[in-house]
Amino acid sequence: MCPLTDPTTTTASVEPAEQQSVRTVAKSRRSALIGALFLMATSAIGPGFITQTATFTAQMGSAFAFGILASILIDFAVQLNIWRMITVSGKRAPELANLAIPGSGFVLAFLVILGGLVFNIGNIAGAGLGLNVLTGLDAKIGGLISALFAIAIFLAKRAGAVVDRVVVIAGLLMIVLTVIVAFISQPPIGDALRQTVLPDEVNFATITTIVGGTVGGYITYAGAHRLLASGTAGVEHVKEVSRAAFNGILVTGIMRYVLFLAILGVVAGGVAIDTSGSAANPAAQAFQAAAGEFGLRVFGAIFWIAAITSIIGAAYTSVSFLPVFSKKFVGRRADFATIVFIVVSLAVYLLIGTAPATLMVFVGGFNGLILPIGLTIFMYIGWFRGDLMNGYRYPRWLLVIGTAATLLTWYMAVMAVGPIFSLLTV
Repeated sequence: MCPLTDPTTTTASVEPAEQQSVRTVAKSRRSALIGALFLMATSAIGPGFITQTATFTAQMGSAFAFGILASILIDFAVQLNIWRMITVSGKRAPELANLAIPGSGFVLAFLVILGGLVFNIGNIAGAGLGLNVLTGLDAKIGGLISALFAIAIFLAKRAGAVVDRVVVIAGLLMIVLTVIVAFISQPPIGDALRQTVLPDEVNFATITTIVGGTVGGYITYAGAHRLLASGTAGVEHVKEVSRAAFNGILVTGIMRYVLFLAILGVVAGGVAIDTSGSAANPAAQAFQAAAGEFGLRVFGAIFWIAAITSIIGAAYTSVSFLPVFSKKFVGRRADFATIVFIVVSLAVYLLIGTAPATLMVFVGGFNGLILPIGLTIFMYIGWFRGDLMNGYRYPRWLLVIGTAATLLTWYMAVMAVGPIFSLLTV
């Protein structure tokens, strides 16, 4: 009878351990998906986007709602394709690009890293503005303190896990605070909804800038590269990756529209917002007009949170492109490279003379000009290099909307390049 009882005893003792292991893996994967979702979301709602939204809402009023809608639709087309291609292939964007078109991965990496650097200068500027509102500190000192805070995160032994926790908590807090101010400002929702689909005015420079600030440059690849680093790759993860990408875009879309409504309520009430002065801080003016001293402090908190999470996202994702040049940039070396990236961004910000608000509008436009280049490479992969997809049959409908988004971003980039670079002379 012993042979009958022994296997039973063994099975009973092994099953809980196996189940525990499965639960641990599932929990880890779920944490990675949520972290990737919020890394993309918080990167897409950085200080640049907040400043751009305040600036363009002050200039265009309810008509800017169409720009918000356009950015969300382009975001869907871009992120659903990029996340899927990268995770299905199991390769980072520049490596995949090099396999498809030799040399293109190096070009893409250079542009993304350059765009990320420019973006991070704006992020540090935003952090400085946020602390200036909260504490009265000089913006450059605030930028220095914020950069040191971000560096401390990457000095942690398990930097990836720390990044995931920070961006999730910060993202949720930012959403709650913005909803409160939107409720207080009482925007003309009916007019905003009408002009979301039937705008009185369409401005390609503003749309290109807002698209660049939400999905341009490094932001396109942030979530997908975070998933690869966590081991979530392969055809078997397509559904959960697509769901995470969809939810991330949905969260950022709602947040963008709520922020727009919060500022629109102020503009529609007749408050004049300075968008071009040397010390202009359009979003701060809007939040203060909506809710007085409380609104101003809330703005400072939102702006600083948005800046810190975007500093983390820009630095992390930009450095994730470095292995295409040297395989040494992995593990702790990648963390130290990220720290160097932040230090360089900080140094340029401390030396630059452009007004912070103007700078943050420009960086969105600059990354909007980079966006169609990367999209073109990935659409080529989707249509003609299915052999890189590990046997996965890529959905044609995704390629169709991705190609449409690519053509649209090229058109907008050509139309907007002049107005975007003219911002540097303001």
